[in-house]
Amino acid sequence: MIRYPDRPLKTIGVTAPSSGVPEAHHDLLKAAVSQLEQTGLSVKTSANAWTQQGARSSSAVDRARQLIAMWQDPEIDAIVPPWGGELLLEILEHTDFQSTTPKWLLGYSDLSLLTLAATLNTGIATAHGTNIIDLRGSETDPTTVRWRDVLESTQGAVIEQTSSKFYQKSWEHDKPTPAVFHLDEPTVWKTASGHAEQMDGRLLGGCIDVIRHLIGTPYGDVAGFRTAHIPGEPVVWYLENCELTVTDLKRSLLQMKYAGWFDNCAGIVFGRSAANGPVQGYTAEDVYAELAEQLNVPIIYDADIGHQPPQLVFVNGAYATVHAQDGIGRVVQEFR
Repeated sequence: MIRYPDRPLKTIGVTAPSSGVPEAHHDLLKAAVSQLEQTGLSVKTSANAWTQQGARSSSAVDRARQLIAMWQDPEIDAIVPPWGGELLLEILEHTDFQSTTPKWLLGYSDLSLLTLAATLNTGIATAHGTNIIDLRGSETDPTTVRWRDVLESTQGAVIEQTSSKFYQKSWEHDKPTPAVFHLDEPTVWKTASGHAEQMDGRLLGGCIDVIRHLIGTPYGDVAGFRTAHIPGEPVVWYLENCELTVTDLKRSLLQMKYAGWFDNCAGIVFGRSAANGPVQGYTAEDVYAELAEQLNVPIIYDADIGHQPPQLVFVNGAYATVHAQDGIGRVVQEFR
């Protein structure tokens, strides 16, 4: 079975298991903390949330130590790191997942390596969605704001989300807005088949750039997780591509297939990606069509996941129905 955190949301813990916030950007983290406090939440930050050197917030051992300290802190109800980064993979060998207590862990990009590994190794649900830095605005768009609904939910909850109306095609940090994002491109969820699709199963996924590195390690035992926690149940994978070329995306998907990650797969949801430019005429749409045929499953793409915000909150381990029709997406997650 899947365990869901069962705590009132009063205090957010901010630690940096990947990249921290360098001094030049401390104002961003301070603004995010201030906004959360204005909504009635308390915020506790670790020392490494405020540091960055050598593509990481601090040493691997220190990052793992500060993460576990927040997981074990009885005053902290959820952990939301400042943002992703590059080298979270370093901390896994220093992280004792069995010493953790059920509390929400929310993030995306490099952080999805941690959320997926945590769920696979403990059976505790984790959340893929916004990070703290992107909550610094005085306003929040209707899609991003749902992060709190998820983190305030417990066993037995049903969360329904719909696709955004507009998304942000590119970051414009020199043009700040009250809601942080520049949502000016129409959102259109698409399917490889070209017609309406629906998939039902347990959610697993994250940023494919990093979660692919769990394959073949003790931290990425998908088969063992399925046997122990969701025996016989199908899986809906959600994946987003940050920087991979289309051909590297295809290689990574094949590796997942060869490793058995797509066994008993009910479908795959791909997020929007600015990295999906064609390689010698070979497109992301080609990849999706080939994968749909090879696995004989529905494929939904350009969904609200990843580095072109806003994004829905997908909960690793939750039972979900994902539906796309006429460009509109709908996700219903049951915490069972």
